[in-house]
Amino acid sequence: MGTRDPRIDAYIAKSADFAQPILEHIRDVVHAACPTVEETMKWSFPHFMYNGMLCSMAAFKQHCSLGFWKGALLFDSARDREAMGQFGRITKIADLPPKKELMAYVKKAMKLNDEGAKVPRIRKPGLSRRAVPTEPPADLVAALEKNAKARATFEGFPPSHRREYIEWITEAKREETRQKRLAQTIEWLAEGKQRNWKYM
Repeated sequence: MGTRDPRIDAYIAKSADFAQPILEHIRDVVHAACPTVEETMKWSFPHFMYNGMLCSMAAFKQHCSLGFWKGALLFDSARDREAMGQFGRITKIADLPPKKELMAYVKKAMKLNDEGAKVPRIRKPGLSRRAVPTEPPADLVAALEKNAKARATFEGFPPSHRREYIEWITEAKREETRQKRLAQTIEWLAEGKQRNWKYM
């Protein structure tokens, strides 16, 4: 049997009225496709676990998002990049694929985790072999939603500049460190600064 986390019940209840049915729908589809899925909260957003990270969902002021942890292996690069995750800005259930198709994605993601599949790694000289995410994590997206200046700077940056901030945040080993870096990121972005502005 899978588990349902009461913190996710609370998260959904606190979300905007338009978001609640979307989040409930995603949650139900994931549980239907993966009966042994376990729920948890990571970085203040609902995550679904099955032999590791499976997928996550989030609600913002005007849209929701759904992202698969190994999305790079599930979808081609032409997927919507307007928002976090692989399905763009979700404002109604109809913005998502039909239930049967969405369940198929969940099952494919489960298979990837069962097989121990690895997401393609992006490496830079001198850096560790860890994968460097190219999409902003959920907590960064949420923080940008609350600060128009920071969001405008981030969206105006070329991919390499965005990735520097994304990498800095996701490399943090402790949650406390991550939160400090996140706050610093928003402050610097609001001032129009690149991640390594001190050295320029």
